[in-house]
Amino acid sequence: MAKGTNRFLGLRSVKGVPVPFAFLRPVTAILLLLLLPMAALAADAEPLDLTRHWVGFTAIAIFVVAYLLVMAEEFTHLRKSKPVILAAGIIWALIALAYQSHPGLEALPEHAVRDNLLEYAELMLFLLVAMTYINAMEERNVFEALRSWLIGKGFGLRALFWITGGLAFVISPVADNLTTALLMCAVVLAVGGDNRRFIMLACINIVVAANAGGAFSPFGDITTLMVWQKAIETPQGVVDFWTFFALFIPALVNWLVPAAVMGFVVPNEKPAGGGEMVAMKRGARRIIGLFLATIITAVSFHNFLHLPPVIGMLTGLAYLQLFGFFLKKTCCRYHDEKQDEAEHDGRMGDVVPFDVFSKIARAEWDTLLFFYGVVACVGGLGFIGYLALVSESMYVGWGATSANVTVGVLSAIVDNIPVMFAVLTMMPDMSMGQWLLVTLTAGVGGSLLSIGSAAGVALMGQARGKYTFFGHLKWTPVIALGYVASIQVHLWVNSAIM
Repeated sequence: MAKGTNRFLGLRSVKGVPVPFAFLRPVTAILLLLLLPMAALAADAEPLDLTRHWVGFTAIAIFVVAYLLVMAEEFTHLRKSKPVILAAGIIWALIALAYQSHPGLEALPEHAVRDNLLEYAELMLFLLVAMTYINAMEERNVFEALRSWLIGKGFGLRALFWITGGLAFVISPVADNLTTALLMCAVVLAVGGDNRRFIMLACINIVVAANAGGAFSPFGDITTLMVWQKAIETPQGVVDFWTFFALFIPALVNWLVPAAVMGFVVPNEKPAGGGEMVAMKRGARRIIGLFLATIITAVSFHNFLHLPPVIGMLTGLAYLQLFGFFLKKTCCRYHDEKQDEAEHDGRMGDVVPFDVFSKIARAEWDTLLFFYGVVACVGGLGFIGYLALVSESMYVGWGATSANVTVGVLSAIVDNIPVMFAVLTMMPDMSMGQWLLVTLTAGVGGSLLSIGSAAGVALMGQARGKYTFFGHLKWTPVIALGYVASIQVHLWVNSAIM
């Protein structure tokens, strides 16, 4: 029998096992043989069906109350993240409580919550990087310079109606529909003055254009980002980055149809006044270039290296951090060279070094936390079993096309984020064309009502009293024409993948 000394414990050993514990080897083997089947059973166990249990009914009631509070944010001024985060905690606590009375299944809710957290973390970090870049460009006066340039050109109101709508459609695929809508609304408010009719029509046009532009790009809306990151496989292949651009023509139709009708009633007048020209700060153009490089990195990581896009985005955040370090270190030297000019302009007191972490702090944390609450709530309802029932009833009973069109209408009433997350949790077996259809309808369906999208809600606050719910509702039939037309165009143009 070989003998030796365990160098870490200082114990005599037999065949590498410390003597005092050598007798445990057969006991351990027996325990493993007994426990392995139980572990496998727990891993393969199906969640309980709680759809007719008091826990299920209570969870539905809690979610409905929380979402009514979200929809009433404009009137209550209660941030939308608060009720859904509370609802998420209560729903999962009730689920865990129900599982305590079923020995061997107690760990299932924990595993489900961890899966939801992982999915949320990927999306949250992706959005955080995008928001940081947007805030950095805003701090460098990129958007303010664009706004002042448009105002200074002296366009008429009808021309500005089309220009702001067109820019919203073009910019939202890269920035996002919310940021783009706020930027274009600032232009409209600056030139519209007291012309309430123009401001109302222009804001409606911006909301429709921003939502439509965001629908054909993974970066344009949270819903498209969710579909892209899910890496959904279909009979025609995977819904990858370039596949979304098949929605360009349907999305364009979605904006142009209502814009063409509203354009006829826009007053053809000149705006009352101009505006002071604003120059971009040092490094602004390079930050724009770094943002584009970050997008390319995220797409390359996903398509070529088969890594999650968020890894590419976080790598791109390092680009901004390193460039921010360069701006910070050269700030004083640069402003010493420009001191005479700056003192002449009276701007030396406003000079501060660039700090990338201040841009992260200015991210829309309420939106990010709201997104967590939605993911957790919908994930809980799916774990209870409700989403399976809805999927069976809609996607099997009605058919994929009817179900996806209905998803778009629901997104105008509820919000496209929980609706799309519910669809992705159901994961119905659909073709690539149908996945693109639900991406389109969830993105542009929110334009039907002013409360149906983040862009609409934000503009009601920004143009308070001039862009209203009922003012938007008056043009809902025209927007619905664009909604129907975009669906028909998609079914025709992308018929090969339907």
